[in-house]
Amino acid sequence: MADTLVFLPAWNEEDSVAVVLGELRAGLPDADVLVVDDGSSDRTAAVAREHGADVVCFGENRGVRAAIAEGYRQALERGYAYVGRVDADGQHPVAELRRLLELVRSGGCDVAIGSRFVSGDGYSAYRYAPSGPRRVGTALLRRAMRLALGRPFADATSGLVAASARALPLLAQRYTSGAPEVEALLRLHEAGLRVAEVPVDMRERASGESKLRGSKAVELVLTAAGTLLLFRLARRRR
Repeated sequence: MADTLVFLPAWNEEDSVAVVLGELRAGLPDADVLVVDDGSSDRTAAVAREHGADVVCFGENRGVRAAIAEGYRQALERGYAYVGRVDADGQHPVAELRRLLELVRSGGCDVAIGSRFVSGDGYSAYRYAPSGPRRVGTALLRRAMRLALGRPFADATSGLVAASARALPLLAQRYTSGAPEVEALLRLHEAGLRVAEVPVDMRERASGESKLRGSKAVELVLTAAGTLLLFRLARRRR
C-alpha cells in the first residue's frame, strides 16, 4: 500500500478530471488517488474510474465542505501517512503538490498550503493580479487572518494542500461554515500544528467556468471573514 493519498473534490468536472488524473499518475506515480464525487450530474465519477482513480460518490450534491472532509476522512481511516489535495479543474500543477508533500515529508511542517500571493524560492511577489472586487476581498480576508492567527496569511482559501497524518484528525472533522479552508486553518492553529504557506504557481481552470465568480466570490470572502470573526469572539470568551 502507498503511504500517500491524493484526493480531488469534484462536482461536474468530467471535462477536466481525466487530465488531472493523468498528470497525477505521471508526477506522483507512487501515490493512491481518490476522487470525491459531490453528487455530479455528469460523468465525473465514471471518467475518474476509467482513469484508474478510486471514487467515493455522494448521492446528492452536499457541497465542497462535505467533499473536503470526506477526502481527509478516507485518508485517516485508511491509515495513510501523508495526504494531498488538489482541485479537479486542473488549476493546481502536480509538480507544486509534489513540492508541498516533500516539505511535509521532511518534517518542515505538519501542513503545507500552496499560495498564489506570497513570494520566495524564486517566485515573484506579483505573480497574480486579481480584479478590483477580488483585490478588496483579498485584502479584507488577509487582515482578518492576521487578527485571528497573529500572523500574516495571504491565500487562506487555497485548495492546494499537503498534510501529515498528525493533522488528519482535525482536517477530517465536519466543517460547519461555508469557508472550510479557513475553518481548517483555525483548527490547526488552535492545536498548535505547524502550517507553512508556500509560494506556488497555479493555472487557469482547464475547462468550464469557475464556480466562484461574481457574487459567489464576494459571498465566499464575507463567509470567511465571518468565520474568522466568530473564532476571535469565541477565544475572547474563554
